[in-house]
Amino acid sequence: MYGHYEFVVVPFGFTNAPTTFMCLMNSVLRSYLDKFVILLIDDILVSSTNEEEHAKNSVTVLGLLREHHLYIKLRKCSFFQTEVHFLGHVISKEGIAVDL
Repeated sequence: MYGHYEFVVVPFGFTNAPTTFMCLMNSVLRSYLDKFVILLIDDILVSSTNEEEHAKNSVTVLGLLREHHLYIKLRKCSFFQTEVHFLGHVISKEGIAVDL
């Protein structure tokens, strides 16, 4: 009953929530940003050249999230995609194109 209380979600009315969360995610994934991780608030893109590398990179990212007590919803995740629609663009092995 007494002790330390922690929010498990961002409290209502916290006006700087997106900025604060983005700062946290940048600091957690800093070592891998622009190497194989692209980050926008709560969207994490992991890029790789083959499936073996993708599995290794995904495990690295998931391990870092777990280490910092950040959790994902598996039903919102997609792994081993060959094409991704992101911010109005289509990213694939052919390159980046506008999402029509």
